[in-house]
Amino acid sequence: MSELLKKFSKELEGEIHYDTFNRILYATDASMYREMPQAVVYPKNNNDLKKVVKFAQKHNLGIIPRAAGTSLAGQVVGNGIVVEVAKHFTQLLEVNEKERWCRVQPGIIRDDLNLQLKKHGLLFGPETSTANRAMIGGMIGNNSCGLHSIIWGSTRDHLISCKVILSDGSETEFKELTPEEFKQKLTLKNLEGNIYRKIYEELSVADTQEEIQNEFPKPHIPRRNNGYAIDLLLRSNIFTPSGPNFNMCKLIAGSEGTLCLITEAKLRLEPLPPKVIGCVAMHFNDIIESLKANVIAVNYKPGASELIDDYTVKLARTNPTASQNSQWIIGDPKSVIIVEFARNSKEEIEEVANSMVAEIKSAGLGYAFPIFYNDDTKPLWDLRKAVLGLMYSGASDVKPVNLVEDCSVDVIDLPEFYDQHQQLIKAKGVELTTSAHCGTGELHTLPFINLKSEHGIKLLREILEETVVLVKKYNGSLSGEHGDGRLRAEFIRKMVGEKNYELCRQLKYTWDPKNIFNPNKIVDTPPMDVDLRYTPGQETPLLPTYFNWDKQGGVIRATELCNGTAECKKSGATGGIMCPSYMATLNEKDTTRARANVLREFLTHSRKTNRFDQNEIYEVMDLCLSCKGCKSECPSSVDVAKLKAEFLQHYYDANGAPLRSKLIANFTKSMTVASNFPRLFNFFVTNNFTSGIFKKLTGFAPKRSIPTLYKTTLKRWYKHNNQMLNPADQNYKGSVYLFCDEFTNLNDVEIGITTIKLLNRLGYNVLMTDHPESGRTQLSKGFVKQAIPLAKANVEIFSKLINERIPLIAIEPSIVTCFKDDYVDLVGAEWALAAAQLAKNSLMFEEFIADEIEKGKITSDQFTQEKRTVKLHIHCHQKSLSSPIPLIQTLSLPRNYIVMNLPTSCCGMAGSFGYEAEHYEVSQTLGEMVLFPAVRNSSEGTIIAASGTSCRHQIKDGTGVRAKHTAEILYDALI
Repeated sequence: MSELLKKFSKELEGEIHYDTFNRILYATDASMYREMPQAVVYPKNNNDLKKVVKFAQKHNLGIIPRAAGTSLAGQVVGNGIVVEVAKHFTQLLEVNEKERWCRVQPGIIRDDLNLQLKKHGLLFGPETSTANRAMIGGMIGNNSCGLHSIIWGSTRDHLISCKVILSDGSETEFKELTPEEFKQKLTLKNLEGNIYRKIYEELSVADTQEEIQNEFPKPHIPRRNNGYAIDLLLRSNIFTPSGPNFNMCKLIAGSEGTLCLITEAKLRLEPLPPKVIGCVAMHFNDIIESLKANVIAVNYKPGASELIDDYTVKLARTNPTASQNSQWIIGDPKSVIIVEFARNSKEEIEEVANSMVAEIKSAGLGYAFPIFYNDDTKPLWDLRKAVLGLMYSGASDVKPVNLVEDCSVDVIDLPEFYDQHQQLIKAKGVELTTSAHCGTGELHTLPFINLKSEHGIKLLREILEETVVLVKKYNGSLSGEHGDGRLRAEFIRKMVGEKNYELCRQLKYTWDPKNIFNPNKIVDTPPMDVDLRYTPGQETPLLPTYFNWDKQGGVIRATELCNGTAECKKSGATGGIMCPSYMATLNEKDTTRARANVLREFLTHSRKTNRFDQNEIYEVMDLCLSCKGCKSECPSSVDVAKLKAEFLQHYYDANGAPLRSKLIANFTKSMTVASNFPRLFNFFVTNNFTSGIFKKLTGFAPKRSIPTLYKTTLKRWYKHNNQMLNPADQNYKGSVYLFCDEFTNLNDVEIGITTIKLLNRLGYNVLMTDHPESGRTQLSKGFVKQAIPLAKANVEIFSKLINERIPLIAIEPSIVTCFKDDYVDLVGAEWALAAAQLAKNSLMFEEFIADEIEKGKITSDQFTQEKRTVKLHIHCHQKSLSSPIPLIQTLSLPRNYIVMNLPTSCCGMAGSFGYEAEHYEVSQTLGEMVLFPAVRNSSEGTIIAASGTSCRHQIKDGTGVRAKHTAEILYDALI
């Protein structure tokens, strides 16, 4: 097969990969399944797609269309050719404001599309919780609905037409047809004609119509993804005189890529919602109680009614990002339902919300009903959208499983259905967690099952089989929006009846006679409990590691935290840090998910003594910038920066380390020596000839400038000026220890001096003591063994000096994260408690200033009244493990300073990453996304703020503008 694929690759304008490494990346999705594809294609255009179809026809291969953010039932796992549209099929092609529609390619992300539509006053309504990476092609294949489907319905409801490639390689467009146009289609002498004729012949039979009406879910249940939507075709005026015009798109939506390849879609758009949004967060002591309240709530015509349970709340309170989004929760509810109203005024919302709450209270339901408006509703929805990832953040092998998580019934039946369903599950000794689109009658109930055990696999089938019976009892749908895939497809015949299932089979093979489009999905599927990600009875070995992974249950389980929901496949247009390398390349291998998948694969299955000794892992980690965005933005908190450092040390143990990596890791030693001859060193690295030789020998980018040394070090300067700056008889507001990090000590000395002078002017005694370097360069390059003694030494020194009254502060954010994040897992049992306590009292400079502002010790009266604009780029570690709030508070101390927090991801420098020749282009691409244009487009007098030394260097190299540290900006603003 590899020779055939190699030959075929020459025919494509896009890319094709058939090596083991790339096939591993696509062997799993966000489901429980694992199956290695034959190849992965990134098609460049429609011609590539047609060639793939013909190649698959000729060689009897399956084609697995793949987008992102829309599959939980194994829809995109299979033994064929994966066709990935995320890279080249991402364009908004046309917008018609007057008629409210747009044309798009299938790889465009839903939220990115809406950003572009906003200027037209329009939006695409269906909003999955994964909308920041869910692609329109996947949303069509899955008939995605989302949070506001009460008012906006499903993707099917918005699909006007679509251009497709059929299984014979021909292209056509499916759209609304009048009865006369439909009759003309019946005369076509091609595959398209065969499809129309088959549908007409089958659905014209009275017995077939009756069978469909009897067996499919209740007509008014909006969420229904069982098999093919033949019941909706039956409602058209071809078969029901009073119905709407026939549109084949009703069938294509929800068909999971089993009928054709979509190349373009025309979508119906909505006007932007009213300006005023209000959410009532209804708190309950019982889930059934909350579902009864939901029956009342939907009568008030909300835009959304969404449920989260106590399991999610507990996990949210332990996650860096989710904890900030859960502070609105009152007490410890068993269930919270978020009910949203959109109106033209706050008064209108208050009126309807108060009426709703009054009726719910009169029914004796709920205990708290806070109301939030406009921007204050964002944390509520961000938490709701994070539910799925949060559910998988536990360390145990017993995890919540997507199995019966998509049942949809009539809203009025929901309390009774949930009660019986949870009893069914608990009767087997299994716990469960639930979220819900309860406003449309859909429950996301996940049982806790160990998929590595034989008993767990047995439970899978038992629970699903019994759930099928229960859903059928209520004339509901086994899948409301997540689809059948290979998980639930085995049970479609029970859900829609044997005759209707056979009709679905006939339609499939009329469209696709050789079964090339996503085989083994919807019809003729294998049993639901084969090709699983984990082998029953599989053991998870505890590998020897340098970091402590006890919280995760070992390093392998740390990789298993990734459940594949692909939060890391955001484009960057909608903000956030994770994942910068994917934002730059749009390659799956450069996602957090890919890194976790490849690590898991080899750490689990490798037969080597050192399981980390794999070139494939080295390759997938290459573009990881160690930004730590995944630790906070991934709902499961997969910490790839830590995993990368762990991996590199083991890899070096087996293969040795590259010279350049050694140079960077030992930056402090070499620069400390050079600091004795700063002028000579600076001449060497700034002279074109000598610096060119140095860059060529070390592999640094020719266009990149090398940091220079100051005329002295900060430690020397402090030693000579300490007594003058901090006289013993002065009445201080407090004392702080300043960690003299290696970058500030050697390169950014002026910033260090300014920081000390600022703190002194503000009334603080600045203390410094002898200590080793932080270990940040060692950790970033994977020299963990070198970092461990440095971490222990710093913990030993500062744990004796630091407490709540005298904190430790640092100027460089990545140094503080050593203390707050890395050291705790490096120092071993002897120093673990001391490290944890030290972490609590280790602050970024801006965190310290913000704390003192809150205490009233620092006020705006100490600063200028001058009007200035500050454009702020926040260091990745600061965004990931701290918060932008202290930075913004600090920079807003001067009353008339307007702070603009730029929506940037990583700047692209990431320590040494941007210096390295092979990474320079990616580094520049990241800078050009938001940061560089924002800096270049600044008006005269605008201050550019960046707290990280690497960030400032990137801005200077990329724009020629010198960015300032927060301390410099405040010092200049003192009066």
